[in-house]
Amino acid sequence: MNRKIAIVTGVSRLKGIGRAICNELAKNGIDIFFTYWQEYDNQKPWNVKSNDPETIEDEITNLGVRCNKIELDLSNTSSVKKILNEVEDKLGSPSILVNNATYSTLSNIDNFSAKELDKHYEVNVRATSLLTIEFIRGFNMEKGGRIINLISGQSLSPMCGEIAYAITKGAIETLTFTLSQEIASKGITINAINPGPTDSGWMSDEIKNELMGMFPMKRIGEPRDAAKLIAFLASEKAEWITGQIIHSEGGYMR
Repeated sequence: MNRKIAIVTGVSRLKGIGRAICNELAKNGIDIFFTYWQEYDNQKPWNVKSNDPETIEDEITNLGVRCNKIELDLSNTSSVKKILNEVEDKLGSPSILVNNATYSTLSNIDNFSAKELDKHYEVNVRATSLLTIEFIRGFNMEKGGRIINLISGQSLSPMCGEIAYAITKGAIETLTFTLSQEIASKGITINAINPGPTDSGWMSDEIKNELMGMFPMKRIGEPRDAAKLIAFLASEKAEWITGQIIHSEGGYMR
């Protein structure tokens, strides 16, 4: 089997960006290993069903590639080794890593706390950094390594009411361009994308109506928009692109 293998974190709901990423990569003949954590999703407003991960897995295999999944809490440091051991055992050596998983709650000056900051840090910074570093250490090919991180444009404008989220996701931009220099000689590229406001299950009709006027293309971002860009960055066509923070927002006017 000479097929590429991709790890995609944070794939749990049918309307999510993670599912769209997996499908787009699978359409390009890439085997998929994805992670999910329903305890977190069950606290959110996007109505995840318990069998959604199985539905996504079936959907991917129906595209003609291999697929495996694992449910785990990325805030637990043992999860990183577990992911890499599982993908190696079930599929083989991965050459693509998409850090899509995130932890996000509203936090402002009044309710900000060390506990809430730690929850964001554990997933958004620590897990992403550790998984990225272990992926790099285990990469044993001459070229073709790809790391793609998801951010939310924290450097473009203030994110009022989301202090902990903005701080921790903003750190991923620094991680991206810092690592790019060190890993280029290993045949690995690393980039981060900001898909802008995306209708991935969290938007109410009120939010959609408010945002619509800020998009000159007269539609809100969809998961497939981010997925197509990620599929390109994961391909051989993007071998000359690394250390970049790409804001792919459809002209979104902040």
